[in-house]
Order: sequence, then structure tokens, then C-alpha cells
Amino acid sequence: MAEIKLSEMRDLTRIERIGAHSHIRGLGLDSALEARSSSEGMVGQTSARKAAGVIVKMVQEGKIAGRAVLLAGQPGTGKTAIAMGMAKSIGQETPFAMLAGSELFSLEMSKTEALMQAFRKAIGVRIKEETEVIEGEVVEVQIDRPAVAGAASKTGKLTLKTTEMETVYDLGGKMIEALGKEKVQSGDVIAIDKASGKITKLGRSFSRSRDYDAMGPQTKFVQCPDGELQKRKEVVHCVTLHEIDVINSRTQGFLALFTGDTGEIRAEVREQIDTKVAEWREEGKAEIVPGVLFIDEVHMLDIECFSFLNRALENDMAPILVVATNRGITSIRGTNYRSPHGIPIDFLDRLLIISTQPYTPEDIRKILDIRCQEEDVEMSEDAKVLLTKIGEDTSLRYAINLITASALACLKRKGRVVEMEDISRVYELFYDVKRSTQYLMEYQSQYMFSEVPAGEGDEDETNAMVS
Repeated sequence: MAEIKLSEMRDLTRIERIGAHSHIRGLGLDSALEARSSSEGMVGQTSARKAAGVIVKMVQEGKIAGRAVLLAGQPGTGKTAIAMGMAKSIGQETPFAMLAGSELFSLEMSKTEALMQAFRKAIGVRIKEETEVIEGEVVEVQIDRPAVAGAASKTGKLTLKTTEMETVYDLGGKMIEALGKEKVQSGDVIAIDKASGKITKLGRSFSRSRDYDAMGPQTKFVQCPDGELQKRKEVVHCVTLHEIDVINSRTQGFLALFTGDTGEIRAEVREQIDTKVAEWREEGKAEIVPGVLFIDEVHMLDIECFSFLNRALENDMAPILVVATNRGITSIRGTNYRSPHGIPIDFLDRLLIISTQPYTPEDIRKILDIRCQEEDVEMSEDAKVLLTKIGEDTSLRYAINLITASALACLKRKGRVVEMEDISRVYELFYDVKRSTQYLMEYQSQYMFSEVPAGEGDEDETNAMVS
């Protein structure tokens, strides 16, 4: 007798990449906008986080737009982390667009067009519309199937009730198919959109909660609707101005959003959309939601981009602009002039500047604890002390990079907890910036195109020729 082989069932686990800021959950502020010492993945930088919290509050109220904020500080002081925390704190409905300054020069469109698209990605439109909905509890679903296949289409009846009334509806083929797709049965509370015929299962009625059905933990129980079966409901759609631009500028409509090939959008299209949105606002059909546009490495923008930003921030429908840089006094790209942070003085005057400070040893230790937890690495107390010391002497980023490397070294010696010897081993294998620079200074004559003093260079060339 042949054996019946059962196919092996495997759970598909969701693959999550651990990024540099994947541990950030928010800004770590309380209800009074006071920064907690360590919360939601954020550590230290209390004044900068408080200031960012005030900006988030401004955005959520949606009353103030066209403001610009600069996050300025040394490399590795948590500027991008604060921006990520802002994005998480703002919520889903408020648009948050991110852009790196160097991206503008690699796109197949003009710099100003790329900036305009980024601006419009950060402006949301909340469109309200009224729709007729049939909402009730399913009493009975009766489907009449023809005796001969293909002889006639299926017909049926659907009985719905509320606390005050009960009605029987005749069903056509499409509605029967939609009910089957949603697996609707008696006792379910459903909503049917009259315009589109879309069926939404809201949950299971409380009156059926004691039935001995096989129900999963995700089963939601709701009250039986009251009043009439037919109701008028307000539906809210949230889109960005950029999405409306793309839909109206391409022949394939909203499908252009999925291809990503948006290209340059004509100014006439944008003007028509702005006029239409303004009409909707006056009629109360739409509401503008100013979001946040975050530009990292803002020193990479040139003088043309800064001139465009100056003008764009004065627009009625401008978002809140947050920019970040780690530069000191440096040249403005596209000019020979030097300026603080590589930003023109007239644009710098518009910015609210939030400064970030270097992390203290205690902060470095807390951040390393959070990263060990995030990367699922078990580390001994002595190893953490050593790693904190390395973070102080070199940089926080270098210390964080050693966590996974030391875990692999620990795995190699078949250990479970990362010890000091694992940290020491990877510290010897991977150089930090200081040691790498020191090595280059010692052996620069052996590298190609090394910029060494003229005298030393001549002696080295003579020695090379003699040998």
C-alpha cells in the first residue's frame, strides 16, 4: 500500500532588515513635550527633541505652514534619528517626504522640478464625499443555483436587519460573487456601498457571540446597527498633491504611481489642480494638510536650489521644511562664497535652528544597550564597558558597527554571550577613522597620487630609482 505523504507546512516569517534607525519609535516625549531620558529608542539630546516636539505639534494642528527648521550638529549626533522620530510621531495621515540633497543631481529631471515634486509629496489633501450605504446584520443568505450548469445565472435573496427594521433584497450574479468572496454568513454585520456595490464586513454581531462556531482570535464583535438600513455616510480620502498631479498628467492615470516614471509635470496641470483644490476648499469638500519635507545633506544643494526654496516657502500651500547638515563654515555650492553650514545667509535667516550636542558616555552606553537588543545580540557587562570606551575614543557609529561583527566572532568560537575578547578581536580586524588615518600618514609614500611635501617626494623618488 502506497504511503500518503503529507506536504510539509512551514510558517513564513516576515523578513525585517535591521537598519541604522530601525529602533526609533518616536521622539520619546511626554504629554507636556518634556523629553524622557530614554524612550521610544531615543536617548539624550533632550533640548533638540523638545524643539522637534514643538514642530510636530505645529504640524499636527495644521495651522502653520511654510516654516523651515535646520538640524545642525557634528556627524553621529542623531540628526537623522530626530527626523525619523518626527516622522513616527506625526502619524499616518500627515504626509512626510524624505530626500537627500545629492539625489537631486542624479534624477532625470531638472533640480527645481525634483524639488517641486518633493514639496507636493509633502502636502496632503483630505477629500470628503458623501455616499449611500446599506448597513445591517445578515439574517439569512439564500442563493438559488440553476439545476443545469450554465442554463441561467444564479439568483438569491439577502435578508438584512437593524434594531428597528428588516428588509429582503434581491441579489444578482455580481452581488452573489461579492458575498462569496467576503465569506458572508448569517450573523455578520456588513456595509454595502450602493454606488460601487463593494461589500465590507464590519464584524460579527454580539447576538451571535455565544454560538458554538469555530472562531479565530481575530474575530471582531460589533453591535447590531440601529436606525434605518440605508444611511448617508461621509467618506474621507487622503491623497497628496503630487499623486493628483501624476494621475492628471499621465494617460495611464493612477497606474503611473506604480510605475514610478512620473517625469516632468507641466505647470499648467499644476495650476488647474490648485484651482480645483481651492474650489473644493471653499465648498468644504476638501481640506489641506501641510506635512513635512525632510532634506538631508542640505549643504549638497546649490545656489539655484536655495533660491527656489526661498520662493517656494512663501507659497500658501507650502509644507514645513526640515533640513539637516553636519558642515561648519564652508562654500555654498555653485559659488565662491563661504557661509555657515554651506547655506546662503538669506535662506539661513528663515530657518529655526535646532542644534545637536555630542553624546555623553552614559548616552553612548544606553544607545549600545538599545542596539544590542535591536540586533538580538547578548553581550556581557565587561564587553559593553569596553564597547562604550571604544565609542568615546572613536565614534558612536563605529562602536555600533562592531556589535554584529563581535556577535559573529562569538559564534565562531561557539559562544553564546559576546565577551571582551570578541570585541578586541573585531577591533583589531576593522580600523576606525583615526587608526586608518595614522596608517596612511605612515605609509602615504607607498600609495598612488599621495600629496606629500615636495622635498620628501623627491627623496622617495630617488630611493625608488636607486632600488
